Amino acid sequence: MSVAAGTCLGASLIQTLVISPAAHRYSGVEVGVLAIDLGGFAVFVAIALQSSRFWPLWIAGLQLTTILGHMLKAMQLSLLPMAYAGALRFWSYPILLIVAIGTWRTQQRRQSATSRPAI
Repeated sequence: MSVAAGTCLGASLIQTLVISPAAHRYSGVEVGVLAIDLGGFAVFVAIALQSSRFWPLWIAGLQLTTILGHMLKAMQLSLLPMAYAGALRFWSYPILLIVAIGTWRTQQRRQSATSRPAI
C-alpha cells in the first residue's frame, strides 16, 4: 500500500473517533477533523516534495481546499452545517481516485522497468 493510500485510510479511521456527536456535528469548527486534515496535508506535501510525479501535487492541493473549508467555517460560524460538511467531504473522493490511479500507474511503470531486457 502506498503512503498516500495509508494516509487516507488512517485519516478516515481516526476521524470516526474525533468527530463531534451527531446532534452537534459540523455546527462549529470540527477541531479534531481539522487536526487530521492538517496532518494529512503535511504527509501529502512531503510526498509531493519527494516525488518526481505530478499526482502528489494534486492530492496536496485538493487537501488544501479541505483545510480552506475549515477556515471558512471559522470565519463564518453561521455557515450551514451541511455546507461545511459538504466542503470537507467533497474533495475526498477525487483524492482517493487520484491516489488509486497514481498507485496503479506506479506499479505499471515498475513492472515495465523490470520486464525490459538488460542491454
